[in-house]
Amino acid sequence: MAHKAGYVNIIGRPNVGKSTLMNAMVGEKLSIITSKAQTTRHRIHGILNAPDYQVVFSDTPGILDPNYKLQEAMLKAARSALVDADILIYLTETGEKPDPENRIIQKVSRARVPVLLVINKIDLSHQEEVEKCIKDWDQILPKAEKIPISALRNFNVDLIFKRILDHLPESPPYFSKEALTDKSERFFAGEMIREKILLYYKQEIPYAVEIEIESFKEDHKLIRISALIYVERESQKGILIGNQGKALKKVGRESRLDMESFFHKKVFLELRVKVKKDWRNNERFIKNFGYH
Repeated sequence: MAHKAGYVNIIGRPNVGKSTLMNAMVGEKLSIITSKAQTTRHRIHGILNAPDYQVVFSDTPGILDPNYKLQEAMLKAARSALVDADILIYLTETGEKPDPENRIIQKVSRARVPVLLVINKIDLSHQEEVEKCIKDWDQILPKAEKIPISALRNFNVDLIFKRILDHLPESPPYFSKEALTDKSERFFAGEMIREKILLYYKQEIPYAVEIEIESFKEDHKLIRISALIYVERESQKGILIGNQGKALKKVGRESRLDMESFFHKKVFLELRVKVKKDWRNNERFIKNFGYH
């Protein structure tokens, strides 16, 4: 039997469950998940291997109208998923009304690769609403195959995977057969810290944060990680640290537990907070963090 391999790129607006879907497909928590929009900032690859196929899933930032340079870079990452896809998943949900003027949706309609229009969160809806949603999308993406799912409850996710394997082109693997992702351990350590900040802080704080892993030293028993948390204003630094440092200690404790589970090793984690004024509009700064 010939070997199959290809890129399956998942796009959609913020907060529709792209990360949940990719994690369900790969069987590992590679993309952080919170209820807040713009949780995903980078394009992340999750790689699923079998003897006769390799599927490279790609989770992208949500499609939005950018307000600052960081969001411009995030939108660019989302658009890049349209270029190298072998199979394209446009993830939506029953409450989203399709916009025929949206440039990304227009490009999806002209895609020359198979398109799966996946309607998520049907567990929060009813049959009539799902049927109306399919009908609305038929007007804009008539060639796309419509698949209603609940990524959170793993309903119909197996059908998506079956259709992916049906469409996957013959190709040698793109990555090592042992690879799970294209991202480094440092990247995932930073994302685990950022996830806790998204979960525990409100208003602007989570969006004004970026994580730098200053050092990542590993031996056979322990990983020592030193991380710098950037914020934009002194007031944000104070809120992040909290009274007597309690808020930051909670972030550190919860992040460390996640890291120990992910890396299967004891972790010593040191966190510091630094102000970098208006970093989200600083092109050089955001490029240093891998946003292009």
